[in-house]
Amino acid sequence: MFNHENFEAYNLAILYWESALRLIDTIPAGHSVIRDQLKRASSSIPLNIAEGSGRTKQDDRKRFYAIARGSALECAAIADLLIRLDPDNAKEIKESKELLHSIASILSAIILK
Repeated sequence: MFNHENFEAYNLAILYWESALRLIDTIPAGHSVIRDQLKRASSSIPLNIAEGSGRTKQDDRKRFYAIARGSALECAAIADLLIRLDPDNAKEIKESKELLHSIASILSAIILK
């Protein structure tokens, strides 16, 4: 097992990524830019956490965690847009934002140490 697989933020990021994939399917036609951005930003979170956890220097680790945190915040902003595009899907979108908040909180605590 790799170190990142035991990291709570990584596991939450995988759950969020799965949620984002479901949300992507609900984005109305004509909003491909948002769809593509959500695909990239949602996958960036676990990928950067994994890469950061493999770094041996603390500053390197923090840099990758900061990138992952930035992607989580970007996904939160995309969620705000999605609620406006599809208010009927607000419950699932808000639940996905709760995952993002947990991820960002964990990463912030590490980055600010």
